[in-house]
Amino acid sequence: MINENITVTKEHGLHARPAAEFVKLATTFESEITLTYNEEEVDGKSIMGIMSLGITNGETCNLKIDGPDKDAAFKSISTFLSA
Repeated sequence: MINENITVTKEHGLHARPAAEFVKLATTFESEITLTYNEEEVDGKSIMGIMSLGITNGETCNLKIDGPDKDAAFKSISTFLSA
């Protein structure tokens, strides 16, 4: 399992379009992906869950990934969040 804190540096955080792009990316992996922000944990493959967190640019969240392709998933998702 990978369990890391990540600072979101996307210009508009994870609202609407970036959240949809995040979910689209997350669903390409078999691994379970969860995001935790302000003590709320959501499924990384749920658009409503990701949007409900309200993560803005510069905020830090916890990314947890567990499964057979966790390393590739972490690399792709952490790059996405930091772009």
